[in-house]
Amino acid sequence: MTVYFDDINVGDAIPALTTAPITETQLVRYAGASGDFNPIHTVHHVAEKAGLGGVIAHGMLVMGLVGRAITDWVGVAPLREFGVRFLAVTKPGQVITVTGQVVEKMEVEGEPRVRCEVSAVDQDGQQKVKGSFVVGLPTRK
Repeated sequence: MTVYFDDINVGDAIPALTTAPITETQLVRYAGASGDFNPIHTVHHVAEKAGLGGVIAHGMLVMGLVGRAITDWVGVAPLREFGVRFLAVTKPGQVITVTGQVVEKMEVEGEPRVRCEVSAVDQDGQQKVKGSFVVGLPTRK
């Protein structure tokens, strides 16, 4: 489904994305895919010694979940900017929900664009990341 600039209003929500609980297997797979083999993500005694109380998810894994919410909404091609700020660690068993809203409509070099703010929280409402993105969208004209 194509999302059109003309149909978007400031204040509109982007479709929410809720994940299955984060698993340790997912962390191992992400380590392999990303090349980030820091043992705090996969080895319990190392993560515990670091004061983390067990393994934690890669921050970029959580950012990737935010990216998935964006691309599920508009696809990959329209993405012009994307950034987040990491606020809290994510642990296995946590369920992440990504939400966002349109905060600005603009035109850049003749291209209609929207800026959105996004947030990822766990099942208890703890914010893991917050950020923003800009996408270029087609018009109906």
